[in-house]
Amino acid sequence: MEPVPDVPATASGPGRVLVAVYAIFAVAATSRAGVQIATRFDEAPLPYALSAFAAVVYVLATIALARSGVTWWRVALAACSVELAGVLTVGVLSIADAAAFPDETVWSDFGRGYLFIPLVLPVVGLLWLRRTAPTRTPR
Repeated sequence: MEPVPDVPATASGPGRVLVAVYAIFAVAATSRAGVQIATRFDEAPLPYALSAFAAVVYVLATIALARSGVTWWRVALAACSVELAGVLTVGVLSIADAAAFPDETVWSDFGRGYLFIPLVLPVVGLLWLRRTAPTRTPR
């Protein structure tokens, strides 16, 4: 018989605050992307598409962090990892090639427009996931 993994709830204790912050960013990024795409997409398609991608990542991370189980823990790990890679990549690109980013995204300049929370949030999320990582129970 396969050992059953023990998975602490990622949305318990301090994880509740993390889920709340992710939910706020999910709403903010989704709203921003929706307005940008609906009203001015032709002005800056790359930043606006990245805003929409960031919104999807935040929504997915929020849902995954709020749920329990190994699968949701893995989804949260993937979402936080993609978010960190995204904010680092977009942060570097938005500084190196400002002309390609005529308008800001959530991740532009490492999240400067959002007090750098987009840069810190995935790190906190990954640390929390490390703390709540599934463990195998002995046979």
